[in-house]
Amino acid sequence: MARAPEGPPPPPTVQKLRLRYAKRGPLRFASHRDLARALERALRRARVPMAFSAGFTPHPKISYVGAAPTGAASEAEYVEIGLAERRDPEAVRAALDASLPPGIAVLEAVEAVEGAGSLADRIDASTWRLELPGIEPAELAEAVAAFLQRDEVTVAKRTKNGLRDVDARGAVASASAGGTAGCAILTMVVRQVTPAVRPDDVLAALAAVADLRPPSPPRAVREAQGRLDDSGSVADPLGPDRGARTRCQGEHAAV
Repeated sequence: MARAPEGPPPPPTVQKLRLRYAKRGPLRFASHRDLARALERALRRARVPMAFSAGFTPHPKISYVGAAPTGAASEAEYVEIGLAERRDPEAVRAALDASLPPGIAVLEAVEAVEGAGSLADRIDASTWRLELPGIEPAELAEAVAAFLQRDEVTVAKRTKNGLRDVDARGAVASASAGGTAGCAILTMVVRQVTPAVRPDDVLAALAAVADLRPPSPPRAVREAQGRLDDSGSVADPLGPDRGARTRCQGEHAAV
């Protein structure tokens, strides 16, 4: 007869909250695993009544979606948590935000509506902003035009299974150049494909088609995640779940 965990089963999930959080400043260099540990510790400090999985090693019910790569800042990271007791979403947001280290900010919290689909189903693209010190806007505009004219731009990407060729062009839904003298800015909408096409893959593609090579490390910020609509915009994945918009803090803070 199979062993069963001792004691009563964990309480059921009675509420699901979806959170948008930012990682900024030095915290952009933290790995996803480090950020996950920080969030779990903060949930305990904030006394959020988490629901847990059953079994011999119960885990808090936390689901992450589309984590940004290490080294990139983000204003649009998403996580869903399951609660064993009902709580006001804004109260949870404020308590959790106060319990996290500087550089991680919880910006929004909404209750997931039953039957409205999973959070992952609402995200298939990201909006990225890349600052390119040492590159002039006109130089970037020429490179972007050359890139967009191609049907395919293959770059070598390092994966856990070794180097793999990926089509960086096919993942980019749109791209534009801007900025000021001495610092061009690339804004682009990138589809979430497998394997993932990251900002550095797009920069490698720009180097391949136009020999664009920033002399200084670029600064990447993910500004939004969501579903790509017919207009080419990325829709807010929390939008359908909220009545009134919850408070946002520091959305335009410097990275």
